[in-house]
Amino acid sequence: MKLSKFKYKLPSELIALHPAYNRDESRLLVLHKDTGKIEHKIFKDLIEYFDNEDVMVFNNTKVFPARLSGNKEKTGAEIEVFLLRELNREQRLWDVLVDPARKIRIGNKLYFGDDDLLVAEVIDNTTSRGRTLRFLFDGPYEEFKEALYSLGKTPLPRSIIDQRKVEPEDAERYQTIFAKHEGAVAAPTAGMHFSRELMKRLEIKGIDFAEVTLHVGLGNFRTVDVEDLTKHKMDSEQIEINDLAVKKVNRGKKKKKNICAVGTTVVRTLETSVSTQGTLKPFEGWTNKFIFPPYEFSVPNSMVTNFHLPLSTLLMMVCAFGGYDQVMAAYQEAIKEKYRFGTYGDAMLII
Repeated sequence: MKLSKFKYKLPSELIALHPAYNRDESRLLVLHKDTGKIEHKIFKDLIEYFDNEDVMVFNNTKVFPARLSGNKEKTGAEIEVFLLRELNREQRLWDVLVDPARKIRIGNKLYFGDDDLLVAEVIDNTTSRGRTLRFLFDGPYEEFKEALYSLGKTPLPRSIIDQRKVEPEDAERYQTIFAKHEGAVAAPTAGMHFSRELMKRLEIKGIDFAEVTLHVGLGNFRTVDVEDLTKHKMDSEQIEINDLAVKKVNRGKKKKKNICAVGTTVVRTLETSVSTQGTLKPFEGWTNKFIFPPYEFSVPNSMVTNFHLPLSTLLMMVCAFGGYDQVMAAYQEAIKEKYRFGTYGDAMLII
């Protein structure tokens, strides 16, 4: 399977810059993978496709305010630091991306906030854009984290922030209602369509909810720069599948119920830890699983997902799940019908 197969023409005006007014009122394209049939619905109509004892699996990761604006010592040049992950709590070490990266060297000091509330020193250059920073902060860890988060902004993707500023509503809307475990630098966007009202209605109908954790990293959005997809390496992301989630999913599978993965991150998590019998196993660790066609799925048999940008690994996984020809045809239909694409865009149910 070649990278160029996932290129399609997406009019820029179809990339959503703002979320739908109500979470569960974005549009929903339903693709029946057995027949290729397409239906056009509203997201809250999702309930029509699920029955008692079906299982929906959500990613309960929580996004933290990972985008920092600062200045370089001496020159005062403006820089942006994107926090990726905390490496060492005691030493205040963080893996980050720096933009522009070319002028940031080991030993440089970076200043953030009024009165230089935080200062960081570059101690390692790991890649062309990646760096390791040590934050120079003497107070207790809680105060450091508070300072860091007070300066950080919601880490909206480039496709949005290149066109508008981060707004106060983003702090809430770029987060699912079931976000619990902090650690993501990007939201599991399919989950953002679920409202408390819809969750209640699904619960009343008897749908079972399971939660897993995948702390979404920027690897999801890293450009694929090889034509042969077997040569692309995904960045590792931290995941956890606990015993309760395993019990719910395997019980649903045994009863031949619908196991719906809410988002590509959930699909990757579930497919990372499968027994030889095709059942889910508990797991805590890291995954760099890259799913593209052809691929045989063991756990989920339906999924909710957003409309992804051309050439993205997310689109590749969706094509593996729904069938390459059918998904690409559905995308053309979505473009024709002016669905909204990207993080704040509309949704697709593949069933």
